[in-house]
Amino acid sequence: MMGESALRIVFMGTPDYAVPTLAALCESSHEIIGVFAQPDKPVGRKRILTAPPVKQYAVEKGIPVYQPNTLRDGVATEQLREMNPDLIVVVAYGKILPKEILQLPKFGCINGHASLLPAYRGASPIQWCIVCGEKETGVTIMQMDEGMDTGDILQVKRTAIGENETAEELFERLSTLSASLMLDTVAKIEEGSITPIPQSTDGVSYAPILKKEMAELDFSKTAQALHNAIRGYYSWPCAFFFRDGKRIKVLKSRIDDATIAKPCGLVVENSGKIAVSCGDGTVLSLELLQPEGSRAMTAQEFLRGHALEIGEPIAGENHG
Repeated sequence: MMGESALRIVFMGTPDYAVPTLAALCESSHEIIGVFAQPDKPVGRKRILTAPPVKQYAVEKGIPVYQPNTLRDGVATEQLREMNPDLIVVVAYGKILPKEILQLPKFGCINGHASLLPAYRGASPIQWCIVCGEKETGVTIMQMDEGMDTGDILQVKRTAIGENETAEELFERLSTLSASLMLDTVAKIEEGSITPIPQSTDGVSYAPILKKEMAELDFSKTAQALHNAIRGYYSWPCAFFFRDGKRIKVLKSRIDDATIAKPCGLVVENSGKIAVSCGDGTVLSLELLQPEGSRAMTAQEFLRGHALEIGEPIAGENHG
């Protein structure tokens, strides 16, 4: 996408998901004059202060990096005013931009959001759309305003969600999709060939900030709902249940063809696979499990070390 002119762009983003978009912009004709990312954070058991992926990429490319704790004290606004960008591109930055920053660039600020807006505004659209059983999602590029993911829509790209696709796999696909759509959108903004469309007031929904306790499996739900949760919460926070006071993560599952008229949450097969009765007579096979303090293991490996009797509840009552 080489052109006569090039835009001066500031990029704002933090996690892995945002890196393909930054990389695509860096490889385009545009000039990336600065990158904003969240501050470095302690990571792992040793709490080693670690730069976010977007910062790591920008440093490798020799692009100046800014990591303000806040955008509301005027410091970042002054820095941006001096940089004088034509456009600010935002992907998974993690901070709300104040009005004075939104209005600063010639072409304003645009955001790549991983859902089909106005559905799944907010923090975790990729995971939440899988948990909610959606068959389709996509990426929306929007002109940012002061609301949370409420700005006018510039471009949309849709994609089907695989029946066994996990949030981690969908992250990978959407990050690539987002990068190519962002490049195309920036080109159209530069040409003046794009018409912003206000978001519909119908179909508005929100994806909450994920918390560990949200991922506890409730076997009174259908096998499909549980399968969706296991896929959507992979690889964080990971779906789980408690047994003998220990947390057991479920990393992979399959909806069983069988139907069974038994109370929910009972082991109905324990030979070579672990099948559990769920809501509406449905059955779920637990294929990959990770007991607390242990490695991930197949159902067969799990059964060798954990006695599961037919007809007993898979999950214990207490939480240890």
